[in-house]
Amino acid sequence: MIYARVAGTGSYLPGNPVTNDDLVARGIETSDEWIVERTGIRSRYLAAPDVTSSQLAYEASLRAIEAAGCKPGDIDLIIVATSTPDFIFPSTATLLQARLGIVNGSPAFDLQAVCAGFAYAISTAEKFIRSGGTRRALVVGAEVFSRILDWNDRGTCVLFGDGAGAVVLEASEAPGILASAIHADGSHNPILCVPGQINRGEVTGDPFLRMDGQAVFKFAVKVLADVAREVADLGGVSLDEVDWLIPHQANIRIIQATGKRLGLSMDKVIATVSRHGNTSAASIPLALDEAVRDGRIQRGQKVILEGIGGGFAWGATLLQF
Repeated sequence: MIYARVAGTGSYLPGNPVTNDDLVARGIETSDEWIVERTGIRSRYLAAPDVTSSQLAYEASLRAIEAAGCKPGDIDLIIVATSTPDFIFPSTATLLQARLGIVNGSPAFDLQAVCAGFAYAISTAEKFIRSGGTRRALVVGAEVFSRILDWNDRGTCVLFGDGAGAVVLEASEAPGILASAIHADGSHNPILCVPGQINRGEVTGDPFLRMDGQAVFKFAVKVLADVAREVADLGGVSLDEVDWLIPHQANIRIIQATGKRLGLSMDKVIATVSRHGNTSAASIPLALDEAVRDGRIQRGQKVILEGIGGGFAWGATLLQF
């Protein structure tokens, strides 16, 4: 039987960190104390105007490919999870494929599930590998969310940042991904959305991110706890056997409440939101790569990755790392 395992991880954050005090200096009516108390965020990274999601994805991908001990030409599937693509089309994944110099005709496509995008993408890539049609998949979360923020709305603009994270999945004789689950409920779409579009060359509707923070919090904590239990059950392990939980890095309060609901100590929860804010589809692989590179996550450990985003869409993956 063919399984999929994580062979390498990588990440990239553009430029220098932008602190809460930096935002205040730019004229946003807020304070470091207000932001930290409500979100746990102390800084984020904002891409320069000419930097795109595919460029961030490229840098993260190079690091993941190097960590996996392979070459770009060994990749035979690329999935990029993003809500902020370079263009309407072609896909960010094909732009990344071109940047990497991959000309083997392998498939490359984008996947849009907002902050749940990486959970959806890694679940999708695993199924390609288990089908036998793919040997190595590059799965990327890349975002320039700063482009869709209303900088006059302090309730949202202080929360988000830009960045990219990537993993290389490869075929294996031993299980690496033990279980995955993805879900959606479109009836909740108004509480987190960007309700605008391009129509005949003009922006129609509202092109900025809009969010009902309290409604998002309540929904997120419930479904993140539920889907973590679901993948643990599907993988035949108890939550006590899980070494690490890596939730979507949206807000430290959501992360803490999810851990508490699952009965997990924060010592077993990877939290990086304080340093890069909410990077949407990039947040899970960014946190994963940091924890791998600093030695917290070791081979053989069990890790749950989970995310939730507008739609609402949510999902989780249980790894035997």
